[in-house]
Amino acid sequence: MTKKTKLRIASYNINGIGSRLEILLRWLDEFRPDVAGLQELKTTGDKFPADALAELGYCAIWHGQKSWNGVALLSRVGELHETRRSLPGDPDTSQSRYIEAAVCGILIGNMYAPNGNPWPGPKFDYKLAWLDRLNAYASELLANAVPAILIGDYNVIPTERDVYKPERWMKDALFSPEARAKYAELVEQGWTDAIRKLHPDEQLYTFWHYWRNAFQRDAGIRIDHLLLSPVLAPKLKAAGVDRTPRGWEKTSDHAPAWVELEL
Repeated sequence: MTKKTKLRIASYNINGIGSRLEILLRWLDEFRPDVAGLQELKTTGDKFPADALAELGYCAIWHGQKSWNGVALLSRVGELHETRRSLPGDPDTSQSRYIEAAVCGILIGNMYAPNGNPWPGPKFDYKLAWLDRLNAYASELLANAVPAILIGDYNVIPTERDVYKPERWMKDALFSPEARAKYAELVEQGWTDAIRKLHPDEQLYTFWHYWRNAFQRDAGIRIDHLLLSPVLAPKLKAAGVDRTPRGWEKTSDHAPAWVELEL
């Protein structure tokens, strides 16, 4: 008889791993995700704190960039077998926005999608083109029945249920009809939005501005998502947002989103 194993996977936009390393280490020590995807490292690869993470039992792969972007995957349950560090067909690989690896028999893609502001403009056009490449690649994964999960900061507010006072975001690229349509197209391929699957009606946010006591008022948005392929979706047992580190001093403006799978 095969023993079932629960696997906890989290996504956390750390908003600068250099200045918030202590926040990250504290969260890893307390929450103990088995695998974690980090976004917005904002540091070059040679400054990535691999040794500090190893002391907590995490191996890591990362794709850094000076001052901007940057993504990493951490694991305490097995070696990360890196499979790619950019989306297929991306003409601008200088922007470190995607990293992918296999671990525990599943494929984990971790992303930091473009913000897209100001909208309209070239940054918004780049955002839509990037999301198009993501959707095309995601379709390939489904066509090949890959047990995959796509996690990270998508920089898309999917619906009005995912934002406090939608009227205040009508001119923001994150809530633009075009970006929301790209996300909807992705989900409609057959991907399962884990948090919405288990919490269909709750207002769960993953980001709060630093100003105007946004976190204290719970005036947030949900832009960090975890999407499961049809092979993995039946294994979903729990999902949520860990709000705890958002309340710490000098913390990220994001909170980690997570899923628990029974493999």
